[in-house]
Amino acid sequence: MRLAPQPSAQPLRLIVLLLLTAGVITSPVLSTGCPDRCVCDDQLVVQCAGQHLTTFPVNLPLATRQLIISNNRIVELPPLALNYLSDLVYLDCSNNSLTEISESTFGNLRKLAYLDLSFNTLVRIEDRTFGPLASLVMLRMTDNPGLSEIHQDAFAENANLQVLDVSRNNLTVVNITSLIALPALRSVGLSGNPWSCECDNEDLCLWVHLEGFKFQDEGQTVCGSPADMQGRRLGEVGIQLRTLCHQTLGSWDYLFFVVIGFVIFAAGTVSAWLMGVIMVLYERYIKKKDEQLDADDEEESSETGRTSRARSDHGNGNLKTSHTV
Repeated sequence: MRLAPQPSAQPLRLIVLLLLTAGVITSPVLSTGCPDRCVCDDQLVVQCAGQHLTTFPVNLPLATRQLIISNNRIVELPPLALNYLSDLVYLDCSNNSLTEISESTFGNLRKLAYLDLSFNTLVRIEDRTFGPLASLVMLRMTDNPGLSEIHQDAFAENANLQVLDVSRNNLTVVNITSLIALPALRSVGLSGNPWSCECDNEDLCLWVHLEGFKFQDEGQTVCGSPADMQGRRLGEVGIQLRTLCHQTLGSWDYLFFVVIGFVIFAAGTVSAWLMGVIMVLYERYIKKKDEQLDADDEEESSETGRTSRARSDHGNGNLKTSHTV
C-alpha cells in the first residue's frame, strides 16, 4: 500500500523568505521587538536614556506603557511613530533638543498621564498643544531657556491636570484664564522666570497672592521687571498692582473722556435745538389753528346775523301787506 505524499515545506520557506526580503517583519508598525540601544522589560517599559540618540527610536513595541528617551539629542517627536503607542501612560523626553511641539504630536495618546519636556529648546507652546491628552495628570516643562510664550488655551482641555511645572524658562507674562478653570490643578511651578510685575500681568500676580499654597518655591517666584519691582515675590505685589493699575489713568483714558464729553455736549446741544424748533413749529401751528377757528366763528356769526335780518324783513313785509288790505 502506497503512503500519501507529505505536504512539502518548500512553499512555506519561500513565503518567509519573501517577507523578510520585503522588510514587513521589521516594520515599526508590526514589530514587537525592542529598539537598538534600548532595554525593554516584561512590564512594558522601554528604557532608551543616555544612548546618544539623534532620532526617535523605531521598532517600539506597540504595547509600550512607559517610554524613557531622556538624555539624548533627539530633535523631533514624529507624530506618526509616536501615535502608534496608544497605550502609553508615561513619556520622559527630558534633556533632548526638542524645538517644537504641536497638537498632532500627541494626537492619539489618550492614556498619557505623565509627560516631561524639561531641559529642551522649546520656544513657544501653541494653542491646544496638549488638547488630545485627556488623561494628563503631570506636565513638566522646566529649563527651556528660550520658552517665552504659552498660548492661553494650551491647557484648556486638560481637565485632569494636577501638577504643572514651567519653572526656569523665559516667561514674562502668562494668561491664566484656562489655568484657573482647571478643576484638578493643585500644584504649579513658576519660579526662575523673569516675570513682569506690571499691569499686563496683574491677574497672575493676584492669583499667586490668593492661591499661594498651590505654588512650588513661591519664595523664588519673583519679579524680573520693572526695575523697582525686581526681586519682589509675585504674591506680595498682587494687591499693590490691583490698586495701582485701576487708579492711574493714561493719556488714552483722558482722551477718551474728552471725546465722550464732546459727544455728550454735542448731543445735548443738538437735542435742545431740535426741541426748540419743534416747540416753535408747534406754537405756530396752534396759533394758526386758533386764528382759523376765530375766522370760522366770525363768518358763522355774520351769516347768522344776515339770516336773522332777512327773516325780520320778510316778517315786516307781510305785516305791511296785511295793513294795506
